[in-house]
Amino acid sequence: MFGLRHAIKRAGETMLVAAGVARMAERRHRSRTAILSYHNIVPEGESAAGDTSLHLPRRRFREHLDVLQAHYEIVPLDRLEDGSVGRAPRVAITFDDAYAGAVSAGLDELASRGLPATLFVSAGMLGRRSFWWDRLAGPGGFVQCDRRDHVLWSLAGDDDAARTWMRTEGIAESDLPEHALSATEAELEAATSRGAVCLGAHGWGHLNLAALDEDGLASELERPATALDARYGAYRPWLAFPYGLVSPVAEAVSAHTYRFGFRIEGGLADAGQVAHRPSFIPRINVPAGLSTGGLRLRVAGVTS
Repeated sequence: MFGLRHAIKRAGETMLVAAGVARMAERRHRSRTAILSYHNIVPEGESAAGDTSLHLPRRRFREHLDVLQAHYEIVPLDRLEDGSVGRAPRVAITFDDAYAGAVSAGLDELASRGLPATLFVSAGMLGRRSFWWDRLAGPGGFVQCDRRDHVLWSLAGDDDAARTWMRTEGIAESDLPEHALSATEAELEAATSRGAVCLGAHGWGHLNLAALDEDGLASELERPATALDARYGAYRPWLAFPYGLVSPVAEAVSAHTYRFGFRIEGGLADAGQVAHRPSFIPRINVPAGLSTGGLRLRVAGVTS
């Protein structure tokens, strides 16, 4: 049944694009920017693992880029405040979590096309570490909602606490390939040496900032900024809120350290909105199952 619904959805997206719906919306939103949020890119010959909604095969990523290059201008994220008007919304490509596959296969694909990107890094999670949501995913590649909510809110998204809880509950951890683990510091240095890759922060330990008090927020937000700024010339004072979750307190505290703060929802961004609330900028999530038609409808501002 899921497969049938998915096929019907893709067919509907294709029909809307063919009918010119995306093209008309692109003209209306041509002064805005679609900030795309990817996660992992699965190298050729490898299989997706863990929470499969986050792990996009390189072949599909290539198809996404073909569509984006054909219809949009792909720009670095530091052009966010540029209010110039083109033929369609601009696109900025970002990756959350610094997965090894994104840093290798994803950035290799972008480099071959001369395209820029931003990696949002949880500095305390680097070095081939696995993430709790991937370990917790079942055989179908999904995390049960009650388990996800428990880790996010009762454990504040803390990876070590999640591992302890899984062991206590007798929950088996999924085996994960290397591409589904975090990148190393050396790999980030090599990636940023290419010149078209910037780094932003994604917290220190990828905690749920909306579940932390002010003291916890200060530590989780200041440590990655200090560490990334000290090591990487490509670092920018930008924050992507882990899990896309943010509270008024988290937003206020983040503004002391970061120039921009990014969500994981909200559609297109515009220069006026960025100037008015720079700590709460929308992005567009790109799940692994998103079709090229669905991608175009999101970038055009038809869906979010």
